[in-house]
Amino acid sequence: METQDYVLNQTMLRIKDPAPSLDFYQNVLGMTLLDQFDFPDNEFSLFFLGYPQSEPPEAPAARAAWVFEQPALLELTHNHGTESDPEFSYHHGNDEPRGFGHIGISVPDVYAACARFDDLGVTYVKRPDDGNMKGLAFLRDPDGYWIEILSPKGLSGLIFPARG
Repeated sequence: METQDYVLNQTMLRIKDPAPSLDFYQNVLGMTLLDQFDFPDNEFSLFFLGYPQSEPPEAPAARAAWVFEQPALLELTHNHGTESDPEFSYHHGNDEPRGFGHIGISVPDVYAACARFDDLGVTYVKRPDDGNMKGLAFLRDPDGYWIEILSPKGLSGLIFPARG
């Protein structure tokens, strides 16, 4: 197949301030900052995060190549200066006009993950037992983007409920 070696490498979110965003994705969701690329002349920085399955190379060029081979990374893009503008924000896609919806993170146990998130003081859009769809949650990151927290086993029960 001609597309056999294609990889969905990244989803990019624009962020206002890297400090709270990196804290959220690293310390709340447990992602690893795989690399950071700064473009001072163009006044922006890129942060690539994910759940790596192997150790990244130390050499900068080899590490960059490795980053762009990884599946399902999150790229946070920071335009310098937005962090100091109290009126600045990005549209997260879940208010009108709707567009982007969310990213999803699979966890072994949604309820255990949410107990940890509660201890960390995260902001919820939906808790696991709210609404009609039980067993999944939505968090809000520092820029208002929605993060779905789901369990593969729990989600399969929502899609294919037991028949009585």
